[in-house]
Amino acid sequence: MLAKLSTRPSIPRCAVSAAAGLALLGTALPAVDEPSPGLARFYDQKVTWSRCPGLEMPKDLQCGKVTVPLDYAHPGKGTLDLAVARYRATGDSRGSVLLNFGGPGGQGVAQLGMGGKDFMGLTDRYDVVSFDPRGVGRSSPVSCGNAPDALAAADEAADGGDARAVLEELRAAAAACAEHSGPVLPHIGTVNAARDLDVMRAALGDGKLNYLGFSYGSRLGAVYAAEFPGKVGRIVLDGVDTLTEPLSEQGVASAQGQQTALENFLTWCTDDIACPFGRNPREARERVVQVVKSLDQDPVPTDFGEAFSGQDFAGALGQGLYSRELWPSLQRALSQLLEDGDTRGLEAFLSGGFALPPRRTPHAGLTDPQDVPMDNLPAALMAVNCADDPDRPAADRVTRDLDRLRARYEEASPVFGRYRLTQVLMCYGRPKGTDYIREKVKDVDTPRMLLVGTRGDPATPYRWTVETAKRLGSSAVVLDNRGEGHTGYGSSPCVQRKVDAFLLYGTLPPDGSSCGSDHDAE
Repeated sequence: MLAKLSTRPSIPRCAVSAAAGLALLGTALPAVDEPSPGLARFYDQKVTWSRCPGLEMPKDLQCGKVTVPLDYAHPGKGTLDLAVARYRATGDSRGSVLLNFGGPGGQGVAQLGMGGKDFMGLTDRYDVVSFDPRGVGRSSPVSCGNAPDALAAADEAADGGDARAVLEELRAAAAACAEHSGPVLPHIGTVNAARDLDVMRAALGDGKLNYLGFSYGSRLGAVYAAEFPGKVGRIVLDGVDTLTEPLSEQGVASAQGQQTALENFLTWCTDDIACPFGRNPREARERVVQVVKSLDQDPVPTDFGEAFSGQDFAGALGQGLYSRELWPSLQRALSQLLEDGDTRGLEAFLSGGFALPPRRTPHAGLTDPQDVPMDNLPAALMAVNCADDPDRPAADRVTRDLDRLRARYEEASPVFGRYRLTQVLMCYGRPKGTDYIREKVKDVDTPRMLLVGTRGDPATPYRWTVETAKRLGSSAVVLDNRGEGHTGYGSSPCVQRKVDAFLLYGTLPPDGSSCGSDHDAE
């Protein structure tokens, strides 16, 4: 999916809520279940666990690292260390279950530390493990250094600026991303991340991969199944991503989904006398559009020295819509802005990150948490999404199509359309991405996998679950979650019970069965 992208640093809330730059060529590889001799040393390693750094980390969370090749085609030419973390199994362990919380660009180690209690039921039989994928968090984090400049250029194009001049700025921004990110950048993307996942599986001592992937994590899980069908254990994909739609179509779907979620939120909000938009849902929708336009014309100063624009407002608003559980907090943050001019509540939906990183070397150890770049999430999001997308229209086509795209995105959402179009434009000037996902991830020959789609998901529409299940073939079993919010595991007790039953005991619900908002409805 196209996760959120902001000029501000951010930690995604995928799984219990969520979450396009320097693209690099992913290597289109056939399915392989046994490593080549040159990879044996990576598959033979074991993880050494110790207390996680950082006072905020839970005492029972253990951290370690897994070393992987920088370039799987040339495993002798440099390595990367990937940060991993785990909660140990409390019962008889049957190995590990790996979690990916989405993004792309989400820090798995930090998210497991913050939200691990939601997965404690799985520790009855598993070590619950998450990780920072290559280019993310402590795992050789990428950065664009001048990401705000690049984003501003794309935003100018989305808002009707001189397309050709802006495209040249985006090309220059791509070079800045390469300069600040180091050698990992040409080897980022989901194809390589899936290969890393298999090295992690072996380093953890597991013969098969047991996996729970949310949002973008569903893309990663599907690619793994195509690359390593013989190593698939129990795999769950929740908030299922598309495998076929280009970024331009994903952006439209995201804008439409968030617009629907916004309208649902405003209906809920206007039932409350404290709603800052009043008591009439139609007037509230008009007021939101006015706020976006007003802040774009006259941004509000913040404590961090950056002005808070209408696009920052759209980004924060979209983040708060990912889960109904966040709606009360979002309402309070909106009241702070509209009644007091205070942006801090909304900025909290976009906050995270630290400082610019040091220069990279061909072997990059784990980055200290305080040295993760401020722009790592948007930089990684851009890099992975573009690396996974093979479409690169030339400047003439972009210029010719831009007015039509603006109109289409504006029609999809007057609030989120421009924000989403900005993400698509960020791929311009980057190398063509891999066609492996679009062409090869289909008809997988694996044990059965559980796919969870939520009807009211604002980020990954339910139709993507149906389409991806059809594409993966007979291995896919669909659970229809008839609820709201992004992904089902963190918001639906029914979904959580069914997912846990599959991961813990191998019990799958019937294909096409459903969960209601408060009860099972087979």
